[in-house]
Amino acid sequence: MAAAQDVVEAGSTEAAARRATVLLYSDDRATRAEIRTLVGRRASIDTPLIEWVEVATDAMVLELVKKNRFDLLILDGETAKVGGIGLCRTLKTSVYECPPVMVLIARQQDAWLASWSEADAVVAAPFDPIDLQETVAAQLRGES
Repeated sequence: MAAAQDVVEAGSTEAAARRATVLLYSDDRATRAEIRTLVGRRASIDTPLIEWVEVATDAMVLELVKKNRFDLLILDGETAKVGGIGLCRTLKTSVYECPPVMVLIARQQDAWLASWSEADAVVAAPFDPIDLQETVAAQLRGES
């Protein structure tokens, strides 16, 4: 039993030493705050602390993704002008080694659009904190 506990603690310590940089795109400040609050500082005990980068425009997302390394992109599908679904498709087709992308959708019926966009994960509103945390954690672990 002690050996298993040591492995868990070692994994937690290793995850704590790293930081995951997550880009969060939405033109709605309240949506960005909700997602940050629901996910928290760490999505799970075995994933690193999250450093959030908030972005409100599609142009800034493109600029930042091309110039920086992100562990995960979370895009709001309901953003006005350029929604997260279309932006995801653009990123997946134009950015070499695009990081994993999670798309937030308003209705479960829009999941097919997120599939078209080549999103790695999809979460539908209303956002369940457990589902959101598990989805973010899986993406940070590199799970499909």
